[in-house]
Amino acid sequence: MSIESSVDIITEWDIVAARQLGRNEAKEVGFGTVDQARITTAISELARNIYLYAGKGKITIERIADGALRGLIIIAADQGPGIPDLRKVMEDGYTTSGGLGAGMPGVKRLMDEFKVDTEVGQGTTITATKWLR
Repeated sequence: MSIESSVDIITEWDIVAARQLGRNEAKEVGFGTVDQARITTAISELARNIYLYAGKGKITIERIADGALRGLIIIAADQGPGIPDLRKVMEDGYTTSGGLGAGMPGVKRLMDEFKVDTEVGQGTTITATKWLR
């Protein structure tokens, strides 16, 4: 059984709402404060990318269980321009927004599983999973 919640990302305030939802869900699953911070940081980066590069999209947070394992799946989906050079975007230090460049590689490091599906002109879906230890 899974429980799913989502936030539409349209304004900067929606990034804050997605972070808060993620923290609440992480707390409910039983993650400690360090992993809660990792999860909310990943959500913030994913939601910010939707806002900056796609204009709008959705962050979905799903509680999952696999036997005794419990965790969260974060899905960031948009119908934006897609990512033309995924390899470059996944390089540490790469930034197009003038930020720190932690971006997608940072999200990958913060989470246990990370997958990007993108098609130029169609959009991007990023799926990131964190398992409770």
